[in-house]
Amino acid sequence: MEQVFDEPRKRITARVSDSVRDTLEQAAELLGATVNQFVVQTAYVEAQRLIERESVIRLSQKDAHKILALLDKPPKPNKRLKDAVKIYKGMVRA
Repeated sequence: MEQVFDEPRKRITARVSDSVRDTLEQAAELLGATVNQFVVQTAYVEAQRLIERESVIRLSQKDAHKILALLDKPPKPNKRLKDAVKIYKGMVRA
């Protein structure tokens, strides 16, 4: 397993049941890593995946074209939008 960081490190600890520990040890051994290396690397990869999933919006090609068209030629504001802007401006001081 490759090292995740080359910067100063801080400790993370976790209390787990024997069965969880056994499973982690078995998985780490299969990869030729220590339990600590396995847990850190696996948690880090999952954290990156989660952050990407929650911060990236995926659109179909059809929806992307629709959004680009709306950006190129936005619709005129309707009454509800104009009313919302008035309310917002009344609540926010410049």
